[in-house]
Amino acid sequence: MEKMKMHSPNLTQDNVARIRDLFPNCVTEAKGEDGTVKLAVDFDQLRQELSESIVEGPQERYHLNWPGKREALLTANAPIAKTLRPCRDESVDFDTTKNLFIEGDNLDALKLLQETYLGKVKMIYIDPPYNTGNDFIYEDDFAEDTEEFLKKSNQKDEGGNRLVANTEANGRFHSDWLSMIYSRLKLARNLLREDGLIFISIDDGEYQNLRKISDEIFGEDNFIDNIIWKKRYGGGAKEKFLVSLHEYTVSLR
Repeated sequence: MEKMKMHSPNLTQDNVARIRDLFPNCVTEAKGEDGTVKLAVDFDQLRQELSESIVEGPQERYHLNWPGKREALLTANAPIAKTLRPCRDESVDFDTTKNLFIEGDNLDALKLLQETYLGKVKMIYIDPPYNTGNDFIYEDDFAEDTEEFLKKSNQKDEGGNRLVANTEANGRFHSDWLSMIYSRLKLARNLLREDGLIFISIDDGEYQNLRKISDEIFGEDNFIDNIIWKKRYGGGAKEKFLVSLHEYTVSLR
């Protein structure tokens, strides 16, 4: 005989679960009154998801953060006044084909696909640019020049004095890359069907960040596997150097 439950359901946790289904990045971990770690709503992040302007007010919590993250979220949610234009002269069997090839900025293309293909795509494969360490790689509206970044990330004060040494190793290149991929993955997630899959190629440079940002956008439970593939054979010159032989494809649902 089943024992009777002597307490009512935890409706708060049910509501948190519903929010996580809609906005996985808005649910984080926090300590409850009894000291145990529980799922909790990141209201600052939720406000940002529901806002058309940048929301201030960070709090201590477990999450991935970088200078420019709020701008990247704002960029992902902001509408654009653009449309897709057919190129019949460059097309083959335009009126009967079941294929679609879009040429243009991938962020704009993802936004233009939101209405027609929302929740309809079975598989997405992304081969994003790897982080090469250049000073400025990604031409997006949220991008900023080096001086502005150094001040925002507390590497320089208002007087232009450097506060830390070796600024290039302190995250600028990672921040650029994260801002670029963040908005695109958020839009790509909206296109996936319930049983849809997404595969993302990456190398060692940003693999760890990609895993963290994928957990935030898709939810940690939706990680399937990390596929390791061998890109070359052989070793280093006279066995004196280590050679990178592998890259990765992260799979999520």
